[in-house]
Amino acid sequence: MKIFITGGSGALGQYLNIELSKNHKILTHYYSNKGNCGDYRNIKLPLTDFLKLEEILSSFTPDVVVHTAAVSNAEKADALPSNVVYNINVNATKTIARLCEKYKARLIYLSTDLVYAGYRGSFLKEDSKLIPISLYAETKLMGEVKVKETFDNYIILREALLLGFGLNHSRNNFHLMFENLADGKPVKLFTDQYRSPLSLSDAARLIRELIEKNISGETFNFGGNERVSRFQIGERVCEEKGWDKNLLTPVTMEEAGLKYKVADVSMNIDKLRSFGITPRPYLESLKEILL
Repeated sequence: MKIFITGGSGALGQYLNIELSKNHKILTHYYSNKGNCGDYRNIKLPLTDFLKLEEILSSFTPDVVVHTAAVSNAEKADALPSNVVYNINVNATKTIARLCEKYKARLIYLSTDLVYAGYRGSFLKEDSKLIPISLYAETKLMGEVKVKETFDNYIILREALLLGFGLNHSRNNFHLMFENLADGKPVKLFTDQYRSPLSLSDAARLIRELIEKNISGETFNFGGNERVSRFQIGERVCEEKGWDKNLLTPVTMEEAGLKYKVADVSMNIDKLRSFGITPRPYLESLKEILL
């Protein structure tokens, strides 16, 4: 298949470039940092250059568009004018959905687990209450709405916390935590925020499997199989590497002054599994990352 990847230089995007290029023809997009996009057919442009986006889809005629590009977390969103965040996370998503409909492409849209209410309990299902509390999460949910309003040939993935090492310029919280611990530096980690983490490499594999199945019109919780806190992740990393757990400082979200206190967005992935898409066990993935 021909696959167009937006945000191909991001943390997940670079893993998707590697995974999807194995058996498919990809065109990968970036805006500022090239990452590993230079190893593949690529295009550089602002995501909000909607005329150029149409030129790309009309000439490349992808079978699938994997839309990962976004203002990608709450801190980045809060640092930008709200209209800029809205234009990138909502208007661009709406435009991409419209172009996918026009050029007969299936859309894989990466949303976030942070669209859920974080106080409704554990292992939330896809029909659980949605109460995004940050501009970032709100605009990602609005992106979901725009996709669904536009057409039916989509898969929406509510992406969990992603674990692993960023490639090239890319860094995530897990990567930064690892580097600090490796240098013997203390790390503060939340004890009272729970997620369903998924490794970057496994996420790319699962997206490939979804692409290769005849699935559309579905929203999936896209995470791992365990509910863990960031502190528990840090503990396991120390155990696997033989590092001193005293480097870990347990803190609550309140103590850390976290602006958006989302206590528990661990997700039930039974629906994902029912379509034959099965994440690797959490500890197996973590050990693979740390090899």
